[in-house]
Amino acid sequence: MWFRIFLVAVLSSCAFAQQTKKAAPHVDDDFVHEQFGASCALDPQFVPLTADLNGDGVEDLVLVARCKNALIDQDEKNYRVIDPMNAFYGYGNPRITSSMGQTDPRLKGISLLVIHGAGADAWRSAKPGEKFVMINLEIKTVTVRKMKISKKKSTTAIYVEESTGDEMTSAIYWDGKKYKYEPLGSGSE
Repeated sequence: MWFRIFLVAVLSSCAFAQQTKKAAPHVDDDFVHEQFGASCALDPQFVPLTADLNGDGVEDLVLVARCKNALIDQDEKNYRVIDPMNAFYGYGNPRITSSMGQTDPRLKGISLLVIHGAGADAWRSAKPGEKFVMINLEIKTVTVRKMKISKKKSTTAIYVEESTGDEMTSAIYWDGKKYKYEPLGSGSE
């Protein structure tokens, strides 16, 4: 277990170094409102991240935002609200778990927004691919990097250092059909 934690720490620092070299895409609240509605706004302490999350060879976008009511605009703005963490622990119906919210009031409404790219313009396309709002994550830091999911297969995952008090790190990755959450451990183990 310690080796896995060490590996995550090393990869995190490498990924952070790579991300600082790559310019963050220009995304503002107007873009977020256009894609996800007025109830969501960017969290300014996080930079937008890009990577091919669903393995289709097209760049996707990951944003950290604060959403007052993620469910309200999902039909009009054509996105899905998902709760991969609570789904991992047994029940991830966002219609119910959205009312649970985060335990830390400073993190209330924090969500990951993901846009799968489509065509040459990728996530900037007038009609991007699927869009998701991931709720109930207590995010301290977020990075995007490769994750090995079997001996022969790897994928790009969203790594989240959670601010749950025990320095838990988790990965969220696309399995070909949906986003899955996988806890990787905490620094206190």
